[in-house]
Amino acid sequence: MPFPTFSRFSSAVCFRLSRLSGAALAMLVLHAVPAGAQTADPQADLPTLGAMDVKGQAARGADAAYSTTRLDTQDIQARHVSQPEELFRQVPGMNVQDYQLSGVGNAIVLRGFGGGGHGGDVGVVLDGIPLNEAMSHADGYVDFNVIVPLEIDTLTVYKGPVSALYGNFNRAGLIAVQTRKGGSYQDVDVSAASHGTLDAQAALGLKLGEGDALNLAAQHARTDGFRAQSQAERTTLAGRWSHRIAPALEVALSGHLHEASGDSPGYLTAAQFATDPYGRDPRAMNDGAKKHFGTLRADVQYDLAPDLKWLGFAYATRQDFTRWFSRPVSAAAWRQREEAYDRAVQGVGTSLNGRSALAGAPLNWVAGVEAFRESTDYLFHDGLTHRARSAPAGYDRNARLSSVSAFAEVDAPLHPLLQPSAGLRWDRFTGACRQNGAETGTDPCGPMARTSHASPKLGVRSQVLPGLLLRANWSEGFALASNFAKYALGAAQLDPNVFRQTELGAQIQPLDGLVLDVAAYRLLSSGEIRAVAPGLYENYGATRRTGVEAGALWAVRRDLDLTLAWGSARSRVTQNGNAALVGRQVAGVPRYSATLGAAWRPVAGWEGTATWRRVGRYAVNADNSVAYGGYATWDLGLNYTPAGTRHRFYATVANLSGKAYATSAAVVAGQTLYAPGAPRTFKVGVQGSF
Repeated sequence: MPFPTFSRFSSAVCFRLSRLSGAALAMLVLHAVPAGAQTADPQADLPTLGAMDVKGQAARGADAAYSTTRLDTQDIQARHVSQPEELFRQVPGMNVQDYQLSGVGNAIVLRGFGGGGHGGDVGVVLDGIPLNEAMSHADGYVDFNVIVPLEIDTLTVYKGPVSALYGNFNRAGLIAVQTRKGGSYQDVDVSAASHGTLDAQAALGLKLGEGDALNLAAQHARTDGFRAQSQAERTTLAGRWSHRIAPALEVALSGHLHEASGDSPGYLTAAQFATDPYGRDPRAMNDGAKKHFGTLRADVQYDLAPDLKWLGFAYATRQDFTRWFSRPVSAAAWRQREEAYDRAVQGVGTSLNGRSALAGAPLNWVAGVEAFRESTDYLFHDGLTHRARSAPAGYDRNARLSSVSAFAEVDAPLHPLLQPSAGLRWDRFTGACRQNGAETGTDPCGPMARTSHASPKLGVRSQVLPGLLLRANWSEGFALASNFAKYALGAAQLDPNVFRQTELGAQIQPLDGLVLDVAAYRLLSSGEIRAVAPGLYENYGATRRTGVEAGALWAVRRDLDLTLAWGSARSRVTQNGNAALVGRQVAGVPRYSATLGAAWRPVAGWEGTATWRRVGRYAVNADNSVAYGGYATWDLGLNYTPAGTRHRFYATVANLSGKAYATSAAVVAGQTLYAPGAPRTFKVGVQGSF
């Protein structure tokens, strides 16, 4: 299996398997490879269809043909995270450009794209429910804070537009989060850290008699922040109830509730950052954000035959989100703006999941259809004074986006040397925009032209030697016109912006106890959309993204493990309406990033960890006239697990040297602005499993 094998078992090796011999570790890693990756009997690798899936994933053995990183519950608990975004530094080539703005989604860097999370470069789903917001601040905006880390069963990062199960916002990749379902467990994690930071999480799994299960999770986190005016607080509740009506029929109901509010100190100018990196620009006003989020999902699964099951699901999401943000509008003046989004989503879907044989060869497959309707009321005011409106609304409108999609995936582990997979997704979008009231904005607002696109995915993997698994794949993704451009009459003839990725990779076990995964990719974008006149758009623009990624897990000795997640990226503009931008770097994409970790267990029950994180230089603006040199930090940790218990006491020091650095940089109104990272931060906590 590609890198997910390494990442899925990295913590397990660090905390439980390191005492095994290198040969035993190697066997465990190889047995973690998904269906058909290396065994000689393909029929033995056919998936078991008994467990309920959230969206038809019987062909998940095809993941081995693509670069994917998977973290499970044990990986996540071992890292003591308060937010899921903290896990992404373990993914080769992935980085988070943290804006340090309370309640505001950060930018996620993946496969040469720099606008995931805060924009639409990365798709995110929670138990099959899309978290990307079609018109909230930016197309594809995502808030990971609605997820409790302790409730996660698996977090899988699919790199590039390789998944046929999900469509829009999938161009750089997809982050699929599956919560814990079934089982009996009682887990807690409570911690306190510098700057008045507290975090309490709990997860509970109960079996309620024959065929019934209840899973609950909760989190409350608060902080005073490491800068003035940076207090924040959030609370999340999650639950899932499942009931087996008959041996072949199971239903489930799940939901999330989330509430958050906080203040933001805003960005610092370059001069301010150089003199006082934890200060606050006096021109920034009482910025901040507040949010309420709720989602409800119903699932039904019926086993039509031992090798065939039907899944159906329906979900609804409601949320309101408001943010206030101060930024420069000239060399001397700053201005505060207010953005408010009231969002409602309804979705349904169904799929068939099966395993069969073709001329004696096994086939694992899934095919389905789904639809959703998303409606967002958008209100924008500019020129506020400490949140007091003094001018008419810039925008007061409703945007609606609807989609109907069909998808299919098939995995055919024919032979260890030849294991092809294929996927196809077709999406059709319609929508409309209408004004809710008087506004001064000039962006288009009308009916959206019907847009459709078919995205094929092809992959193959080959176990050429017991310690060598090769893979290759080609996949296509797409993007709609951004923001309100899709509602312009002048955009009616636009084609989607298309992305095509080619990748080669290998997982190698050169010696006992060492597993390496490497991948090289090229991702081409064509048909990018630009405005040629007010309200008039065309497909003109292209980029080329290339890179190399590597991950490693090395059990050096019985008491020492080393891990590595490294990635390089070169993103260049190859066609643009502004000829001066051709050949320039895509802004916000570091030249490379790396995480090197070590875990040492000198005596039973005790473990020390050290983590070095380096983020390389990147261009800050489109013409590359401003760049940020990147940063490097050290973190240390100490864990103690008393003998005979399932409890762990831990202490960490983040940014050990107290280095002043910026987690993101931007150019606004000609000024270079920085979001400072946290200074040296201490944290102590306890985890318990009962």
